[in-house]
Amino acid sequence: MIQTGEAVASFAETLIGTPFRLHGRDPKTGIDCVGVVIMSLASGAGINIDPGSYDLRNLDISSGCLAADSANLIKVAKRTEPTEPGDIILVKSGPAAFHLLIASFADQFIHAHAGLRRVVSMPGPLRWPVIHIWRPLRTKSELVEET
Repeated sequence: MIQTGEAVASFAETLIGTPFRLHGRDPKTGIDCVGVVIMSLASGAGINIDPGSYDLRNLDISSGCLAADSANLIKVAKRTEPTEPGDIILVKSGPAAFHLLIASFADQFIHAHAGLRRVVSMPGPLRWPVIHIWRPLRTKSELVEET
């Protein structure tokens, strides 16, 4: 059986090439980095998150972090820990700019690139400081398979 994180990463990969649109939630019209995460978590792990309101530039990201912390996600204690497929990574990409990526396979990261105007896959290591890493909580069926 496919692991939850792998399912999240696999769905994120299907979004590569999707047009970029701030606050977008429909692959036909465009999505942003939050949309990539919301759609991948919902499809791959059955996790639904309401990120609250946000802009392209944000000084306060606490509502989004609280939404992630209250979902079925585990906050990875060490930001330097190697990522696993499906990990959600929050980075500081510039002054008052934060960005979300999804760890994929073979040290690749999926994200909505505003400059390129589409969802892309980029190789690691990440070039931005990592603020938080969340990992989808493993399902009961995954835990039963291991025992």
